[in-house]
Amino acid sequence: MESGMPLSGAQRALIRETWQRVSGSPVQHGLVLFTRLFDLDPDLLPLFQYNCKQFASPQECLSAPEFLDHIRKVMLVIDAAVSHLENLSSLEEYLYNLGKKHQAVGVKVESFSTVGESLLYMLEKCLGTAFSPDVQEAWSRLYGAVVKAMRRGWDTLPEGD
Repeated sequence: MESGMPLSGAQRALIRETWQRVSGSPVQHGLVLFTRLFDLDPDLLPLFQYNCKQFASPQECLSAPEFLDHIRKVMLVIDAAVSHLENLSSLEEYLYNLGKKHQAVGVKVESFSTVGESLLYMLEKCLGTAFSPDVQEAWSRLYGAVVKAMRRGWDTLPEGD
């Protein structure tokens, strides 16, 4: 998977090192990510419905067992990307299909920039002073590569953005 800006060895090392500090508590850190996401874009809340139930508030959504499962899945995708830093192209088909699935439920491509901001926010909150400009750049590049692969799921469908 070509990201346009490949990750250097130092960036891959920073990503692995920082992810190791975050990945031990995926739900806790995922809650930070999604709380920030709903703060930045409350209009995303209606996309999360389980058994046709609309959540009245972000807090209600963030405490629902089905949503906690979604958080676990998101954190697993990040974990897979970190685990495949040397060969991100091995995730290409998976991410393409994940993009198609997100488009089918009404997610707009533009929302991924807000998700990226929320990811960086979560990393900053969880890492504290270890969240350096180099760490931010490395994670931004990795996230950009993941989103680029997922975007292909939109690009192949006629009703895509």
